[in-house]
Amino acid sequence: MSCPFKPKWERRKEARPQELLAAALNLFVERGFAATRLDDVAKAAGVSKGTLYLYFSSKEDLFKAVVRENIVPLLGEAAGMITAFEGDTESLFRELTLSWWRNAGETKLSGLPKLMMGEAGNFPELARFYQDEVIARGEALLASVLARGMQRGEIRNIDLEIDTRLLIAPVIMMMMWKHSSCVCQIEPEKLNVYLEHYIQMAWNSLLIRQG
Repeated sequence: MSCPFKPKWERRKEARPQELLAAALNLFVERGFAATRLDDVAKAAGVSKGTLYLYFSSKEDLFKAVVRENIVPLLGEAAGMITAFEGDTESLFRELTLSWWRNAGETKLSGLPKLMMGEAGNFPELARFYQDEVIARGEALLASVLARGMQRGEIRNIDLEIDTRLLIAPVIMMMMWKHSSCVCQIEPEKLNVYLEHYIQMAWNSLLIRQG
C-alpha cells in the first residue's frame, strides 16, 4: 500500500512556483519591474536562479504569471458574482467595489497599478499584456453592471465607455496612494472611509434626476 503522505522535498517542489510568484510580487511592488533581478527573486524564494528558470523563462514571463495567478482569478470571481447577483444594482456595485478592495486594494496587488503607470513606456509589450488581461476585463465587468442598472431603470442613460473609466479611475488612484511616499499620500486607516465616500458619490452621480 502506498503512503498517503508525500515526502517533504516533494511537497516543497510542488510549492515552488507559488513561492516564486509571491517573492516576485513583493519585489516588483517594492522595486519596480526594471530594478527587480531574477537572482533576487530566487534568493527571496529560497531557491537557485537555475531552479527559477525551470518554471519561468524570463522576467517578463514571471511578471505575466504573477498577474495571471493573482489578478485574473479575481476578475473571474467578480464575473461570477455579477452573473449570480439577484439584488438591486446599487448593492451589486457596492459589493463589487468592496470585494475588489478587500482582495486587491488591501493586498500587495495594489502596488501593480503604480508599477504599470511608471514603467509602461519602457516595457510596451508588458503594458499591452496588462491592458488586455486586467484593464480591459475590469472595464468590461463594470460596464456590464452599469448596463444592468440602465436596463432595470435604476440609473440614467450614460456613456458606458467613458463613465466606466471615470468610475474605475478613483479606485486605481487609491491603490497608488498606498504606495506613494509623501506625494498624495492618505493615511492607510482612512482609505476605507474614502472608499465609502467614493461609493456614495459615484452611485449618486448615476441616479436618474427627478424634475
